[in-house]
This record gives sequence, C-alpha cells and structure tokens, in this order.
Amino acid sequence: MADDKLYLLDGIGPFFRDYDKFRINWSKIPWDKIEALTPDEHRVYFDEVHRELGVFCDRAAEIGCNAISLDDLPHLADHTYYEPEIREAMQRNREVFRKCFEIVKARGLQVYLTMDVMVYTPALLEKVGTDLDSILGFLTSLFDQFFTDFAEVDGVIVRIGESDGQDITEGFRSQLVLKSPEMVNRFFNTILPIFEKHSRRCIFRTWTVGAHRIGDLIWRTKTLVDATRDIQSPAFMLSMKYGESDFFRYLKLNRNLFATDIPFIVELQTRREYEGCGEYPSFVGGDYGQFALELRNVPNFAGLNIWSQTGGWTPFRRLVFLDEEAIWTEINTYVTVHMFQYGETWEQAVAAFPKCDDPTAWIELLRLSEEVVKELLYVPDYAKQKMYFRRVRIPTQLGVYWHNIFVGHAVLRMLNHFVDDGEACIRSGYAAMEKLARMRELARQCALPEGDIEFMEDTYRILAYAREYFFRPLTPEIEQKLSQAKADYKKKYPRGTRYRYALKIDLSPFFVKPRHVGWFAKYLLRDHHNYRFIDQIIGLRLLSYFYLLLIRTRPSIIPAFARKSAMGIDTIFK
Repeated sequence: MADDKLYLLDGIGPFFRDYDKFRINWSKIPWDKIEALTPDEHRVYFDEVHRELGVFCDRAAEIGCNAISLDDLPHLADHTYYEPEIREAMQRNREVFRKCFEIVKARGLQVYLTMDVMVYTPALLEKVGTDLDSILGFLTSLFDQFFTDFAEVDGVIVRIGESDGQDITEGFRSQLVLKSPEMVNRFFNTILPIFEKHSRRCIFRTWTVGAHRIGDLIWRTKTLVDATRDIQSPAFMLSMKYGESDFFRYLKLNRNLFATDIPFIVELQTRREYEGCGEYPSFVGGDYGQFALELRNVPNFAGLNIWSQTGGWTPFRRLVFLDEEAIWTEINTYVTVHMFQYGETWEQAVAAFPKCDDPTAWIELLRLSEEVVKELLYVPDYAKQKMYFRRVRIPTQLGVYWHNIFVGHAVLRMLNHFVDDGEACIRSGYAAMEKLARMRELARQCALPEGDIEFMEDTYRILAYAREYFFRPLTPEIEQKLSQAKADYKKKYPRGTRYRYALKIDLSPFFVKPRHVGWFAKYLLRDHHNYRFIDQIIGLRLLSYFYLLLIRTRPSIIPAFARKSAMGIDTIFK
C-alpha cells in the first residue's frame, strides 16, 4: 500500500537532448544553450522538451513518484534589477516553462524548482551585493512576486553550500554568501513567512562542499542544529544526502538525519554519477533496501529526493525514461521507489518490474552487479575507513572520479598507507572479474544489453590490473600489462563512438614519500566528527593560508583536474 510521503524525482533529462558538449555538467539544465537559441530554434527546442517531459512524467507517475523538480527559479523570477536583455530572455522562458508546469501538473505531480543562494547577474551583484540584509530584502520580494505569478509551483529546493561550477558562463551565476550557521538561520527565519503566506514548501538542502563555517553542515550535528534553531514553520523541510559525503558506497545513514524533529526527505541517486552513470548496471537495491528498513519507523521521515539524471561532470548521456539504453537507471529508480513507498524487498520490486520476464536471472544479475561495483570499483579496505579532512568527509572512492580512472604513484602512496593486505586486494579484484563473466551470460539470458556488461568488464579489467601496480613492486610485466590494456581500451572505445572512461595512467615517480603520507594521515586526517586542537589551529586556519601561498608560487603542483573541475579544490580551503 502506498504512503503519503513526498517522492520527488529530478526532471532535467528532456533539456539535454542533442546537447553537443562532450563533457556535460549534469548539475543544472544547459541555460547557455537555451540563451543562444534564435526565436525559431527556441520554439522547436521547447516543443521537443514539452513532448519528452510528458513522456518522462507519465513514467514517473506510473512508478509511484508524486513530484518533479526542475531547474531553476532565478531564471524565471523577474525583477527590475536585472539587465534588460536578461529580462527579455526571461519573459520568453517564463512562457515555455509555464507550459512545462502544466505538463507536470496534468499528470497529478507537484512542481518544485531548485535555486542557489545567491544567484547573480552582473547588474544584480552591483545593486544587491553580498550584504545579508540586502540579499534578504531582494529575495523576500522576489519570492513574493514569483509565487503570485506562478500558482503552479508547489515549492522551492534551496541550496546554500555549493555554487555553480567553473564551466558556467551564461548570464546567471551563483556564489556562496551564507557562511555561518547564524546567517543560515536568519535567512530561513526571514523568508519562511513568504512561503507560509503563499502555502508553498521550502526544502532546505543541507549539502555543502566544506567551504566556510557552514561547510560541515552535512555531517556535524551542532552546525545543523544551530542553523535550524527555533525554526518551526509548517512550510519548512530538510533534504539530506543519505551519507556524510557524496553519493558513494560504504556510507551508513547520515546521523544528521536524526538530529532534529524537522521533517526530512533523503536524497538517493539512481543514475550513479561515480559508478558509470547508467552505462552499465550499478544496482542499488541492497544498500537502499537497508536504508528503507532503517527509516521505516522514523516519525519525521517525509520521503525521497531521487536523482535519476542529475549529478556529475561526465560525457555519459543516457536519459532515463526517454532512452531504451537507460535501462539500468530505470531499474534502480523503479526499485528504489517501490522499496520505500510499498515496503517491498528489492527482489520483490525487481520481479514486479514490467520488463522483467525472468526474475531469477534478473535478480542474480543485479545482485552481482552491486557486488562487483563494491568489490572492484571501490577498494573495500580503504572505503570502509571513516576519514575527515577539515570540514569534509573524505570520499570512500579513490582512483576513480566521475569518468576518470587515475593510476599513478599518488594513488599508490595513499592505498599502501591505508590497505594492510594488498595481495588479498588483488585476489578479490580478480574474483570480481569472474562475476562479470557470469553477468554477461545472465544478460544474454535476460535479453538485456550484453554490450553494457562487456564495457563494464573491459573497464574493470584495468582496475584489476592497477591493483597489481598498487600493491606489488613495479615490474616490466605490470607496466606492459597496463600499457597494452590502455591501448586496447582506447582502440575499442574511441572518443566519439562510445562515451568511455578517460584513462589517466602515469607511472612516473611521485615526489611525496610514504612518510609524508603518514604525516598527513596523522596530523590532518581524523576518524571522528570532533575537531582536535591541531585541526582548529592547523587544519582550519593555517592550512588555508598555506594553500593560497602554494597556488600562487607553484600552481602546477595542484593537478589541472582538481583546480578546474566543478567548483575547484580551493573551495574546501575557504
């Protein structure tokens, strides 16, 4: 039997059809493309968006979702402070988005819009600035007018702890302005009366990337409690990722989910951005099924915020519910909703999946896929360790990031410090490869895309070879094995014919010695939530100044990938 909770699904997929950038920023719809369209192109583009959004919403409603999120409010909320050309484009977008809202509502689904605080155009930044009083005055009037203009919108999902990536070049750009729990608390206490006045819901995303005093909001209970103190609005709800880090494996339920009595929804990702983005099966039934059991009787658990398309900067581009090839994300999404809403086990949900005609084989295939991901894409001995650096929980995945695989001395040094039995790690990697061979057989039996399992097998073989490099003395044989595997992989999956992983294999010596890694682990990493004295003095203060000095004097020491990806690594040193 269905419950009355919120089952919110991101609806950005239709906006990415025929998007010609190689690496896509999946955190927001491509406003740069929309802004560049001529009037005729704009009409044709949104005709297709409207058609596919209808298909997407039909499927979402069928599986049990009751709400859709779209990106984003700032591009649709008009104000006299904006540049004339921005306002002109906004009027055009308001018209076509009103049609989007009608399509969603016609399927019986609620509409939520996302937004960052704060989003600026150059003119808005000049008029409003970064002073909190000025920001609050602007946003209260903006919300008030927007809710009057758009009765179709049921609420807004507010993010305060991450801003736009460095690739955003269009007219609107967000930046971090709420830097402390006190500022966050004042912000919500000011805007919530507007939401109450219009009977709309304000969903506060607690995700942060470690910047400023608010940077540990996602995992530090005191920060969350201080940020939400005395907020008792019926319009207010929290949205938290399931773990203390991003969407990785080997994370327990975030203890901050249980830190307040405020209603909360849990963010789950079914298009796994760090696990192939749906290019191969990365099943979530085991992990999410356990979360469903643990949350079932929590009184203020209010539903799910499911990411079925959003997340990451990658070239992978299958669109769930719109492309037949997105079958693995579709299965994940279906099973996730059914486990939480209907109380089914993941096996029951798989058996009920409309396209499943051989439950026994499907269940074995999906179970094996979850095992292989956890055993080979991750290094379990490393992933099971809890580590914090400054205000962030260290990811449980090392050496693989979005569509990049890193094999080099830096990763070797870290793994050798944290993994006690390298030979066992090598053996478990090759054991996982045996499971992949069985998965190919099952895919043929189930009439599922065997080529996706083959792609997974070819990719993961390089990860298995890399473990020999990480945990054994370097020999010409290991070097040749990795070199040949890379050449074969690039030949089989050339750029432009299939979106593949980027293999960044560099076996040249790294200047950091094992003792340096030991010092870093001892003095700058910790295995618990509390800040030590050394963290307060060195980690949170002196390290910020040292990093600024380092990038000014030796900028090349920080890899370009780390400097330029998303917001850039310098964010965590703010």
